[in-house]
Amino acid sequence: MHLTIPKDYDPKLTVRQTQEAIRYIRETFQDELGQELNLTRLSAPMFVEHSTGLNDNLNGIEQPVSFTMQDLPGQTLEIVHSLAKWKRVALKKYGFKMHEGLYTNMNAIRKDEDLDNLHSSYVDQWDWEKVIAQDERNEATLKATVRQVFKVIKHMEHEVWYKYPQAVHTLPEKIHFITTQELEDRYPELTPKQRENKICQELGAVFLMKIGGVLKSGQRHDGRAPDYDDWQLNGDILFWYEPLQCALEISSMGIRVDAQSLQAQLKEAKAQDRLQLPYHQMVLNAQVPYTIGGGIGQSRICMLLLGKAHIGEVQASAWPQAMLDQCAQHQIQIL
Repeated sequence: MHLTIPKDYDPKLTVRQTQEAIRYIRETFQDELGQELNLTRLSAPMFVEHSTGLNDNLNGIEQPVSFTMQDLPGQTLEIVHSLAKWKRVALKKYGFKMHEGLYTNMNAIRKDEDLDNLHSSYVDQWDWEKVIAQDERNEATLKATVRQVFKVIKHMEHEVWYKYPQAVHTLPEKIHFITTQELEDRYPELTPKQRENKICQELGAVFLMKIGGVLKSGQRHDGRAPDYDDWQLNGDILFWYEPLQCALEISSMGIRVDAQSLQAQLKEAKAQDRLQLPYHQMVLNAQVPYTIGGGIGQSRICMLLLGKAHIGEVQASAWPQAMLDQCAQHQIQIL
């Protein structure tokens, strides 16, 4: 367990006011995101069947919560880690056209998460996905979409300030772009997490690009599943978060794999056995559209905009008693 206690922390809002603000941010943000990116809301599953290959395996070491059902003999169902692959199939299934997309409320359980101020075993995010053309699988498309997402976040800052001026956390005016290799070259003596903190403190808001592959040092900046994002066309939206003196990841997003990048990344990850799974066969045979997509943390957005010290102030989850006791002593109001 790791817990950071900001000096002289003041939550600004009561628990009830915070709950009202959470509802307002969630309802408003999803409407504005849908309008900006041309997305339609869909319902999404909380669990998928293991053999489909649709679940996100994250860094490859986290184990999904799984179960069986009486009426589905021989099948193993898994609580989703994210809907990264499911969304792409849904775009095909529901007949979405070029530059149309979907968003959905995604609720997940990541039981192997290390709990701290920013990480919970309960994950709630807006998962979104949008159809693009094959020739739009490039850095220009990625950066333009990142700027659109950033625009929505900045507009939400103004909306929250109007309703809760005493509580809103001020955000930078622009977002900067840097690759993981550029970051390693810049700060070779630091760990990947220290590099993220350093660049975010310097620039305020950063889109850190090209996550998943091996860097010149022989190390990876961070793990990334090999079968949804193209590691050359993905990244994380990070903000410098003054209350906790660290980088705060708000979104992981990217252009999705095509047949070529899927095969190359599965080979690098030594996971070529997945090529036989139904989802992977669809990608190999061009039976799903080319897409860009990502996840935006709902609780993370609320935490960022309201300047909260702990993600447990904006979502209900499970926490060690020692953490709850420390938070109570410092006005951190865990729900």
